[in-house]
Amino acid sequence: MQDELADHNFQVIAVAIDENTEAVRGFMNGITYPVLMDVDHVLTELYAISNVPAVVMIDEHDTIVQPNWNAYATDTFKHYTGIDSGEQLDIIRQWVINDTPMMSVDEAKTAVGDLSAEEEQARLHFRIANHLRGTGDHDGAARNFDRASALAPHDWTIRRAMMPLRGQDPFGDEFFALAAEYNEAGRPFHGVAARSTK
Repeated sequence: MQDELADHNFQVIAVAIDENTEAVRGFMNGITYPVLMDVDHVLTELYAISNVPAVVMIDEHDTIVQPNWNAYATDTFKHYTGIDSGEQLDIIRQWVINDTPMMSVDEAKTAVGDLSAEEEQARLHFRIANHLRGTGDHDGAARNFDRASALAPHDWTIRRAMMPLRGQDPFGDEFFALAAEYNEAGRPFHGVAARSTK
């Protein structure tokens, strides 16, 4: 998409909510756009993102025209999400080429609410846990990771992000248990749901 729409003043910027630069670098083969690292999860707080992947579209005037939206670039997870990436990519094309956003600027301002008080507290506990982990206080880190999980049980930017920090495989048994919990809860998404263009 970056190459396809480059002549339309379009720029993709990816943000990895991760601290393992080498792991992220392994996914960057063939990628021609910037990939930033957000170790402290600042972006997820700024844009009220609790599920990933998420797309935020910002125009040339720094106006958010599409807030936190669960679009996918490929159909790799279509069997799991039910989201057709082609339809989501067409929405981006319509915005970039025809200046036809998915919603009005006024709708975009209110489409995604702020994080709840519990979600904000969960983010703070996550940061504290990560700091304590870095200082070698593994018991303190574990208590705060557990508290963050309890406060925001369906927040993937916390629950899945903490897996490698706790020595768990983010694609292993813990991940599949998280995915099952998420499905049982009705797949809550703090943001704009994917839409069909048909």
